[in-house]
Amino acid sequence: MENIKDKSVELEVEGRTVEEAVGKATSLLKVSKNQLKVKVLSEEQKGLFGMPGAKPAKIRVSIKSLPASKKKS
Repeated sequence: MENIKDKSVELEVEGRTVEEAVGKATSLLKVSKNQLKVKVLSEEQKGLFGMPGAKPAKIRVSIKSLPASKKKS
């Protein structure tokens, strides 16, 4: 099986908050947070009277490429 960390992967993830979406992305891609490049597409929006869930946060993540010297063959 190929190592996903060596591939160019871009993924859109939603969560109740941006941090929750980042957490989902790290578990899906099995990488640490500092290995991800995160772009916030939309922040979460609260519902009526500040209740959560009106609109989830949405992010786009990709895995940062490793320098050529750190890649393993």
